[in-house]
Amino acid sequence: MTTAKGAIFVVSAPSGAGKTSLVKRIVKDVSGITVAVSHTTRPKRDGDVDGKDYHFVERKEFEALIAAGAFVEHADVFGNYYGTSHAAIETCQAIGDDVILEIDWQGAKQVKQGLPETVSVFVLPPSKQVLLERLQGRGTDSEEVIARRTAEAVDEMRHLQEADYLLVNDDFEVAFTNFTAIITAVRHGTARQMLQHKEMIDELIG
Repeated sequence: MTTAKGAIFVVSAPSGAGKTSLVKRIVKDVSGITVAVSHTTRPKRDGDVDGKDYHFVERKEFEALIAAGAFVEHADVFGNYYGTSHAAIETCQAIGDDVILEIDWQGAKQVKQGLPETVSVFVLPPSKQVLLERLQGRGTDSEEVIARRTAEAVDEMRHLQEADYLLVNDDFEVAFTNFTAIITAVRHGTARQMLQHKEMIDELIG
């Protein structure tokens, strides 16, 4: 059996749609899929682990990486850089793992342009009211911040049609099941299966 090159999945969603929880569950329960660890210039928060949650770097280092063409996508978000390096993706793919990137629609668009084989997934909340309740339920943001995030979420959702797949995260278990179905379908694409089972197929039809 030949090891096939892993697929690239990008997951985008407005804040409060639940994409982070979905991605964590996918990585935990679906074998052979790994999160590509992004770089950022934002300060560490309590509980953040360098190299696991992000690669935390200074702004000058990040800008040097931009100049060197190290990123497949990057953006300045509220004064902090975020970006996914080519190396982070290639390291996962080299061992046959699928790669999952949790990024906004702008980053997803950049990745698609540079790596058109990328599979993009957009996650939606079931309603604006649920979205607001989820943002308020975090208990970490002021009303002003919540209002800003709600407005940004609406703008983000206007780009949902750019994704290959759309998931509505109403019932988390249903959303998770549907997400795994997408991954399974991609893994069973003809080109990937032909490479993975080359010897068997050659014997069958050779």
